Amino acid sequence: MVTTPARPTPRGKAPEPNRNRRDVQHRPSGTGSTPVRPAWDTPARPLPRTSAAARDGSSPAGASRTGTGRSGLRRFFTEFWPRIEGSNRPSNGSSYYLILGTTLALTSIGLMMVLSSSAVESISQGVPPYDLFVRESIFGVVGVVLMLILSRFSVRRLKRLAWPAIMLSIVLLALVFSPIGKAVNGNRNWIEVGGFSAQPSEAAKLALALWMATVLARKGPLVRLAKHSVIPVLFPMTTIVAGLVVLGHDLGTTVIILCIVAAGLYFAGAPGKLFIGFTILGAVGAVVMALTSGNRLSRLSGWLGNCDDGNDLCFQSQNGIYALASGGWWGVGLGQGRQKWNWIPEAHNDFIFAIIGEEFGLLGSLVVVLLYGVLAVAIFRVIVRHNDPFIRIVCGCIMTWIIGQAFVNIAMVTGLLPVIGVPLPLISYGGTALTLVLMGVGVVLSFARTSPASEKAVA
Repeated sequence: MVTTPARPTPRGKAPEPNRNRRDVQHRPSGTGSTPVRPAWDTPARPLPRTSAAARDGSSPAGASRTGTGRSGLRRFFTEFWPRIEGSNRPSNGSSYYLILGTTLALTSIGLMMVLSSSAVESISQGVPPYDLFVRESIFGVVGVVLMLILSRFSVRRLKRLAWPAIMLSIVLLALVFSPIGKAVNGNRNWIEVGGFSAQPSEAAKLALALWMATVLARKGPLVRLAKHSVIPVLFPMTTIVAGLVVLGHDLGTTVIILCIVAAGLYFAGAPGKLFIGFTILGAVGAVVMALTSGNRLSRLSGWLGNCDDGNDLCFQSQNGIYALASGGWWGVGLGQGRQKWNWIPEAHNDFIFAIIGEEFGLLGSLVVVLLYGVLAVAIFRVIVRHNDPFIRIVCGCIMTWIIGQAFVNIAMVTGLLPVIGVPLPLISYGGTALTLVLMGVGVVLSFARTSPASEKAVA
């Protein structure tokens, strides 16, 4: 048996046996003391590497701050878009509340502005000043209830609604040309039964989004082939829906429907060459429709600057610009606008953004634009977080519907586009439009409240 020799100790102390590393590491617990690592078992730490300038003290203090500032700025731009889309952090339900909050805020602003912009004209026509506001409020309440109901629907249930919804919308569009059809301002896109009127083209937007998502998601990778993207989405379904709207002389709604179809094909992964042909065909069709209609041709002529022919071609658009200009930075105050006194036709509908600019000024107009921007970002975050193509296509179509229509309306009021009669979503007067947009938001909310991990369970 070999024994470990004792270490030499100072005079007057007992010799202490040499302990190896295993004895120190496996000291029995319960003694109330923490084992101390021996000095010979502690690895030496390398000294930090320093430059020659830092060793002699000649390194300027601003150099490190400049490098840190550049790296911080680079990091900010690198992480900016992931922070916006929310892909760099787990889902915490913020998209759901952003969508719900901005939708309710825009709806509240819309009800307030409908009352402000319609009360004066109602009084001049001998109608109670709160008539349009009460009607819009009823549709708003119904729309919010339907939005909350749809937010509880599963993916399977929404897919089952796709075919019945698109067939019902086609039937309603065809009824526009029946005796119950009604023409408003030259556009035959309304049906009226027992004093109740509705606009079937608004229902067709939501139905087309659900139907396209169901069909394209079922095709899967085949969508990358042009023929599988064209049939049956473009031919025959889009041709039938858009054709019925065109027969009703509603060019503005036709443009929005074609934008929804293009968004559905884009989020489904359709080939790029299809969009080139789609854009050319749509532009040619819009030009033909404009040249074959005297009303559209006069609007286009007024937008190009031919306003001095004595027909008041620019009356509506010019007074809309006057309203925005008179609002200044802060606006003239709620209810104090002057252009709504029968100077702007359809002030509570297509040109309600001009009244917002007059009464709330530039800052109030920017708040509305910012709300639409937040809504777009929140819906896009839902698209990014999910891998189910059905969810991505539906959300992309609804986002394009709301944000694209808002862009067209604001550009129309500010003179960037000709007047084509497109209302501002969630704000302009129109019970059918308000209810259907809220229902579309409810569909997005049903996806925002589910996590991507549960897609297979609810598909």
